[in-house]
Amino acid sequence: MRLSFLFFPAAALTLAACAQTGARQGPGTAVAPAQISQATLATATQILSSDEYEGRAPTTPGEEKSVRFISERFRAAGLQPGNKGSWFQDVPLVETTATPTALRITGGNGPLTFNYRTDMVANSYQVQPRISLQNSDIVFVGYGINAPERGWNDYAGVDVRGKTVIILVNDPDYQTPGLTGPFNGRAMTYYGRWTYKYEEAARQGAAAALIVHETEPASYGWNVVQSSWTGPQYNMDDPGNHMDQSKVIGWLTRDAAARLFANSGADYAQLSQAAKQKGFRAVPLKSKASVSLTQAIKRQKSRNVVGLLAGRTRPNEYVIYTAHWDHLGRCDADKTGDDICNGALDNATGTAGLIALAEAHAKAGPSDRSIIFLAVTAEESGLLGSRYYGENPIFPHAQTAGGINMDGLNVMGNTRDLIVIGRGKSELEDYFERAAQDMQLTVKNEPTPEAGYYYRSDHFSLAKFGVPMLYAEGGEDFVNGGIAAGSSAAADYRANRYHQPSDEYDPRWDWSGAIRDLQIYYRIGRELAKSDAWPNWRQGDEFRGIRDRSRASITAAR
Repeated sequence: MRLSFLFFPAAALTLAACAQTGARQGPGTAVAPAQISQATLATATQILSSDEYEGRAPTTPGEEKSVRFISERFRAAGLQPGNKGSWFQDVPLVETTATPTALRITGGNGPLTFNYRTDMVANSYQVQPRISLQNSDIVFVGYGINAPERGWNDYAGVDVRGKTVIILVNDPDYQTPGLTGPFNGRAMTYYGRWTYKYEEAARQGAAAALIVHETEPASYGWNVVQSSWTGPQYNMDDPGNHMDQSKVIGWLTRDAAARLFANSGADYAQLSQAAKQKGFRAVPLKSKASVSLTQAIKRQKSRNVVGLLAGRTRPNEYVIYTAHWDHLGRCDADKTGDDICNGALDNATGTAGLIALAEAHAKAGPSDRSIIFLAVTAEESGLLGSRYYGENPIFPHAQTAGGINMDGLNVMGNTRDLIVIGRGKSELEDYFERAAQDMQLTVKNEPTPEAGYYYRSDHFSLAKFGVPMLYAEGGEDFVNGGIAAGSSAAADYRANRYHQPSDEYDPRWDWSGAIRDLQIYYRIGRELAKSDAWPNWRQGDEFRGIRDRSRASITAAR
């Protein structure tokens, strides 16, 4: 989720501006304003993030309570079960809990030991009870990118099969002030995501892949790595047990990486700068890595929750809303001994928003197209629930006009602006900007494009299959406190609540901004459901070709 807001005590603000939603409509798609229930938002968030739900980890009692609650609220709203009479889509997961040894380095100027959690974290995608990496040659591969279309290959001229690769997080040009450069300047591409870096390392045959953590390019602190990468980890339950992946994946602190490089007679800062330049070549270090893991393995199904408001005249065309219901479960205890990561903002609020939108749409009655409400599992484990839906769609992607994802709602109050994540990607932004203009709001680019948020939540899983997906949020220019208040709150949340036990429900939250944003999301969804338009990605966008091909297949079938 993006960390642009949340918890900042604010006085209640007027909701009068919200009534303007729908004042000006797109051609032929007039939409009456929605009535979004604040009671639903507050109650659902409080329940889902209560200690009773134990942090909503997949395959735990917290999941059972969560999916039952969501399906009951969908039923009460007036939706139909969305999966052939069932509220659920089973998502086969495998849970692994790794116990690593210390990472031992030999060679160079002498042995080094990097301790688990303080210096490094180690896990594996491979599903086997014991994993051993012994005396693996270490190679620094810069940003670990192989992008032929950009003329960039950090693996050129080096064979890393059976070796341990050290990789930098983000893209080479993440510090560029603007949005132009070999990898879109400050705006992270998928090449900058840790998921891609492990995928590419495996394709190259690396036995282990370790990413160097630095707070600025990662956009979060080492404490987030500790809370997210320790304890039970989830992956898709693959028949091949993911044996095509690297044996070991993990993270190193910057300090540990600097010591490792120095031990081999290399300078970490100097090589990191060199890796930003096109033509960089991988650098073998004079060291070898050894680490072992034992893994407890559990196979169990998790569930997506699927509700449907069937269309009146074109029920086989769809609009989709998504939000993830899961969080981390139990995590590192804070100073008070609290070890439940409640995930109130992330993403009990988004799930509550999904329920509130279901109520509003059902109250308005069926539209022409069907509307899907999809609460997905295992987002925190790598978008697994939405990935499974993407690979096993209940409703065809080619017949899905578009959708909106919600990963955290604004509980600070009304803003003067709105933010589009990955602005410039799809024609859904035209709907969004029209609604914002009617409400006299300014639409802005995201303030931290280097964080790559478009690739970090569940809309990405559908975008990969061509479905235009909007990911937008309340802005940072707050009516009460301005940009300074918004920026301060975002920084405070990142440092003190994100993926920590302190992300808890607070009765002082101001829901006016969330209600306004949900009314905009309602309007966009309703416009799409009433129209016969098929929004597309902008020309040149990475998902445009996929969408064109999928829509062409429908046209050809007719």
